[in-house]
Amino acid sequence: MAVSKDMKLLLFYVTGFSLLFGSFCNGKVMMEYIGATGVAVTFDQVPVEDAIDFHFILSFAIDVDPLCEPQNGKFSPYWITSLTPESVAAIKQSHPNVKALASLCGWSLGNKILSWYNPNDTGLWISNAFDSLRSLATTYHLDGIDIDYENFPKHNSSFAYCIGELITRLKNEAVITLATIAPYYKTVGPYIELYNGYADVIDYVNHQFYTDKVRRPEGYLEAFKLRATQFHADKLLPSYEVNGRGIQGEAFFEALKLLEKSGFEVNGVMIFSADASVSNGFHYERESQAFLLNSTSI
Repeated sequence: MAVSKDMKLLLFYVTGFSLLFGSFCNGKVMMEYIGATGVAVTFDQVPVEDAIDFHFILSFAIDVDPLCEPQNGKFSPYWITSLTPESVAAIKQSHPNVKALASLCGWSLGNKILSWYNPNDTGLWISNAFDSLRSLATTYHLDGIDIDYENFPKHNSSFAYCIGELITRLKNEAVITLATIAPYYKTVGPYIELYNGYADVIDYVNHQFYTDKVRRPEGYLEAFKLRATQFHADKLLPSYEVNGRGIQGEAFFEALKLLEKSGFEVNGVMIFSADASVSNGFHYERESQAFLLNSTSI
């Protein structure tokens, strides 16, 4: 069969793309939090399927000092020290489908609960946050950030604006290409405000479904339906906490099947966390990626 000029051109671009970026991914994404609990875990321990976009979320970058005093947007890394800049570069070189994000804040530092605080000067906070995260992105070869503030003051007047403007500036100046948010049932309000104002710069919603207190697939489906009315369903990822709260074991994968049967596209899975999975051989990471590779909603 003769190959047309247009077909040759297409093959040229496809071949070039493959050489630059590796094998094609199937449009699905695996999110994995890592480094939050002090467990000695490394990137190369985690099984990575090359046909899936795999995002490691380093946990956490926090704008406080070691005594939890606010630093007005100046973020520092508090993830386990085994997750070095060199190891980030190495896993990305071994697996071109891997990206690295820094998650901002988290629940606590040591035994001290962390919270969003309303900065006196929002412009200065955004500027400090931009500068410190640009430095972190350069040092740790980061592709994005994840927003995981989990506590808020009674009168929150600045979260949506500060975070939305921060993400926008980081993307506009090509510091990052990815941004995700991680609400849970008690923090949906501030995140809805953020999402409604800045959905165009937010790529995924890592809702913490394990906090929704459902343990059966049918309950998981109802929780997903609710969150899909608050955020775009195509950006909303089902999530699982290893050895944790909410749905556990094979019931999670039954819930994923039920989501598909109910008409939802399961575009990816978020797991918290690699730290907990060390003890079980990363069973849920393997099973989640196998599900995504065989998913009918591609």
